[in-house]
Amino acid sequence: MGYKAEKRVTVRFLKFLHSERRKSDLDEEIAAHLALAAADKCEQGSEAEAAQHEARREFGNVALVKDRTREAWGWLWLERLLQDARYALRQMRKSPGFAIAVIGTLALGIAAAATMFTVVDHVLFPSLPYPHPRQLVSIVEGATGPDNWSSTPFLDIASWRSQSHSFEQIGYYHQGEGRNFLGTKAASTEISLVLVSPNFFKTLGVQPQFGPGLADAPETFAQSASDNAIVLSDTAWRTIFAADPHILGKNVQINGKAHTITGVMPRGFAFPYQVFKPQVWAPGPLTAADEIRNDNTPEYDVVARLRPGVTPAAALAELTTLQKHPAQNYTNARQRDAATHLRITPYASTLVETSTRRALDSLLVAALLLWLIACVNATNLLLARAIARQREMAMRGALGASRWRLTQQLLVESCILSGLAAILGGAIAVCLVTAFHHALKNNLPFEVPASINLPVLAGLIALTLISAILAAAWPAWIAGHSPIEPALKQGGQQSGASRRHHRLRGGLVIAEIAMSLTLLAACGLMLRTLYALRHVPLGFRTDHIIVASLDIPTYRFSKVNASADIYQPLLERVKSLPGVDSAGLISDVPLGKTYFAYIGLYGGDKQKPVYAFFKAVSPNLQSVFGFHMLAGRYFNASDTASSPSIAVVNESFARVFAPHEQDLTKLLGKKLMGNQRGKPGEGTTIIGVLDDFRQRSVDQSPAPEIELCLPQLTPKDQFYTDLEGIAMDLAIRTQRPLAQVVPELRAALKQASPELANSTITTMDQIVEDSYGSQRLAAHLLESFAAAALLLCIAGLYGLLAYVVSQRTREMGVRFALGAQRGDVIWLILRQAGVLVLAGVALGLALAFATSRFIRSYLYGVKAHDAWTLAGVAVVLLVAGAAAAYLPARRAANVDPVEALRAE
Repeated sequence: MGYKAEKRVTVRFLKFLHSERRKSDLDEEIAAHLALAAADKCEQGSEAEAAQHEARREFGNVALVKDRTREAWGWLWLERLLQDARYALRQMRKSPGFAIAVIGTLALGIAAAATMFTVVDHVLFPSLPYPHPRQLVSIVEGATGPDNWSSTPFLDIASWRSQSHSFEQIGYYHQGEGRNFLGTKAASTEISLVLVSPNFFKTLGVQPQFGPGLADAPETFAQSASDNAIVLSDTAWRTIFAADPHILGKNVQINGKAHTITGVMPRGFAFPYQVFKPQVWAPGPLTAADEIRNDNTPEYDVVARLRPGVTPAAALAELTTLQKHPAQNYTNARQRDAATHLRITPYASTLVETSTRRALDSLLVAALLLWLIACVNATNLLLARAIARQREMAMRGALGASRWRLTQQLLVESCILSGLAAILGGAIAVCLVTAFHHALKNNLPFEVPASINLPVLAGLIALTLISAILAAAWPAWIAGHSPIEPALKQGGQQSGASRRHHRLRGGLVIAEIAMSLTLLAACGLMLRTLYALRHVPLGFRTDHIIVASLDIPTYRFSKVNASADIYQPLLERVKSLPGVDSAGLISDVPLGKTYFAYIGLYGGDKQKPVYAFFKAVSPNLQSVFGFHMLAGRYFNASDTASSPSIAVVNESFARVFAPHEQDLTKLLGKKLMGNQRGKPGEGTTIIGVLDDFRQRSVDQSPAPEIELCLPQLTPKDQFYTDLEGIAMDLAIRTQRPLAQVVPELRAALKQASPELANSTITTMDQIVEDSYGSQRLAAHLLESFAAAALLLCIAGLYGLLAYVVSQRTREMGVRFALGAQRGDVIWLILRQAGVLVLAGVALGLALAFATSRFIRSYLYGVKAHDAWTLAGVAVVLLVAGAAAAYLPARRAANVDPVEALRAE
């Protein structure tokens, strides 16, 4: 746009801002012109009244002249828009019940959609703090599963770097197991420590906000002094060091070892992205073990940056070809096979599990379905409103208003209603996210803030506009294109149009009922799933159990015999607390999510290993959880570090380890894990077989499990670090309330080790409740959506029938005058409602049957096409439909024939 055009638009807009004054000037100018013309006529001998009349006749239509003059000024469309807005607000004040119904209806739909948009935006589409994040990919060797790799040895990474042309950079990282602590003179703080390759930050495309960072030098297999450098996240710099500007070069302790701070990353940077603790990055030193390929070779997670224009599929094709030669260097056939199967995945897609992604997609579809139901309901209300205002629209059309002008009026009114609904719906969405905050935090990888950010706000605005168009376009078109003459006739019934509009509104109600039944069916299936999960035998007791998830400083516990020096004294202190019946330790309580270890052993089938959960437990644990023994015994006080190594397995392990052995007692005495303590010929003996219990999730069948006796694990044991120095849960059985026990328990933990005082303490009942996970979250959200859909469905049916009764008042009067009984009239209305409800239920059952497959993966103990659930929701809708039809039917039965026929 040129300068002159911009100036012309600016001048016109400034004139529009002073349009009222210009209108007044125009009126004065026209009046002056008419006065002068009339004066001229008077001078020519005409009388005053005749002169004025002749002057007006020669001037023409004053209103038309004003409109054409304002059109010449420009911005008339905006002026008319503001007029329509003011008129719409007056109509809302005149009919507050109608406005509240439309706003409330749309607000429910918009709130549901905005809630799910908020969750999906934060979880599925996170704003990654890296430049060109779509170029970042994750590379892994082998498919998912316990018997294949998910990480890569350094030699393979080096081979890819030297031969591949698809990547700008290939870096690697490793998150050390256990808890890591950064120590200063003031305090010790738990951190997330990530060991990275020298080119790691270069791969991500992010450099420190100040400081040189890590030296980008070729890797060597011997650690140098520069390997003690560390880089802090902005959060760690601010929270631990109070944003000290002179932090570079300072020495700190990480897990008791000295390190030098060489950089601070920019605010917002994080890797891995879903870690919430203060992050610290350090060089990952290579050792002699990285120079070979065998079972003891260290493995790393790989992140790479694709070259511009290269797709993950093309990079995978190249890498698969290059990997054939390195894979031949593996002596183990299983490792060699796993090394040949590569996966390249966009890094953003690795942040969320597939099950979580599917759950959110299904809930988003349910929310959009509720929004569509709300739009249909609002359309029904606006259609009734447009039909009721046909006479008004016809009068305006007769006075010269164009069809577009009439349509615009109703569209503006709908946009105002939708805008108010969006404000209310956004507030409801924030309340919903806040209400479900705990469930969202426990079941989603990222914390969802109770706020509307820019993408969600843009989606909310789009929803508002689409809602307004969907809800008002049809009613506005009908009102704007209805014939004028029949509407202006006194008492004209327009029977054909009424029947057509009635069928249209009936079809909308049928669609509402069908979509509502679909949501109700999904909700019913999820509620039955929750019911089934809550009645699954867990295999252990949960009542009166308090669990403390111990914050273990791994670096300190690796230097001592944790069992003898820390855990056993801790158990003695806890058992002496008032009201404590028993106490025990386990590396991860059943259904817990703190930590789990996995081990593979060869059983009866030597070609196929048995993979089992691997835990360390104290002898007292059976008295806490009430585990049931199928054969043999549980650990007791006689099992010590000096006694032979023993293990207890569960029934699932026994059936897989010895598949042909029916008598479980014959499994007792068999050996597992030879040379565990480094003594030739000494293995671990099975002394008992536990009854199966739920381990990771209530809806997952028990998996094989091996339990070792905690007092027998010493620093000389090969499993000591894996089972004792990383995580441990303390379980206490007591009749006292949690609030009374916690202070005394924290004091006992602090006496055992100062770091344990900050351990997370909860109840076993809460752990079980949290284990229902995505099923409970989906059920609660679907409950809200289904309840809102049912409410909208009832409102839509009631509104239609109430309108029908009001339009057929005279017909009812005639029926009564001809001898009809009140029961006949009630049956007439109920029959009409029954046809709509039955049609909607039939269509809804077909939709529910077709869409139930989307939630099949979240069901437990119930089929996706469960007949009882479908029948139940159908009955609910039939009863709701009958209730919605009863009031209009009773109103029709109470019509006074005299009043109804008086106009005739």
